[in-house]
Amino acid sequence: MSTPPGWYDDPSGAPGSRWWDGNQWTDHTQPGSPPPPPQHGQPPGGWGGPQGYQPPPIQTSHTPDRIQRQVQERAGVHVPAQGGGSLFSEPVLVVNQKTKLIELTNEYAVFNQQGTQIGSVVQVGQSALKKVARFLWSLDQFFTHRLEVRDAAGVPQLLLTRPRKFLKSKVIVALPDGREVGRIVQQNVFGKISFSIEADGNRLGMLKAENWRAWNFSIVDHTDAEIARVTKTWEGLARTLFTTADNYVVQLHRPLPQPMLSLVVASALTIDTALKQDSRGFG
Repeated sequence: MSTPPGWYDDPSGAPGSRWWDGNQWTDHTQPGSPPPPPQHGQPPGGWGGPQGYQPPPIQTSHTPDRIQRQVQERAGVHVPAQGGGSLFSEPVLVVNQKTKLIELTNEYAVFNQQGTQIGSVVQVGQSALKKVARFLWSLDQFFTHRLEVRDAAGVPQLLLTRPRKFLKSKVIVALPDGREVGRIVQQNVFGKISFSIEADGNRLGMLKAENWRAWNFSIVDHTDAEIARVTKTWEGLARTLFTTADNYVVQLHRPLPQPMLSLVVASALTIDTALKQDSRGFG
């Protein structure tokens, strides 16, 4: 009898558990011991695990007051409109990376402008060998990175894949079932960095850095009208020098249709994965 789908101890020997789909090991991992396996024939409940399983949210030190100061004082964003409480219905998204002295797995918490956590992002699919390489050397750009975007209940909403690169990055944004939503493709290496926002082979807009430091970006549509902004917020010298953790505020100027909405939601993670995580490291 074949082994039923479920979370099992990672066969690579890495801490945590890995999802077995009934035929093979997948790239989906989670920390901690696996929960009891599902009954034979029970299908996975999406990318996040078996039906009924909810991964714990990413915990950070950011309080609601601190989030509000980040939005209003550091990013200079003041939006009176209330959102719908989800990743795709808020006018402001705050994407804060979990601070770690040594970064082996990227993790982010996502908040609305009031400081309520509405989602999280977890790097998935890393082997133990990749984690060792990240610990010893700054080789992030030569690895493929996969980020799973989850809602407040831990249910996957998007999967971002940054294939290994040499100079320029691209991020492929897909739904949890693997269907591609679009791509965010780096256009240049020097000067003001820009990314093309694409879907079905068509350019929908651009993600444009406002200066060579590539901290703040304007997101424009195909008519070059600004529809959103991404602001990297300054969190202090110690955090910047000794960790790779960065924080961002994404402001949407108006409701957006799909697939542009999902690509804008993915914008801060694209900037961080494509540019910031490769620029600093333990090695």
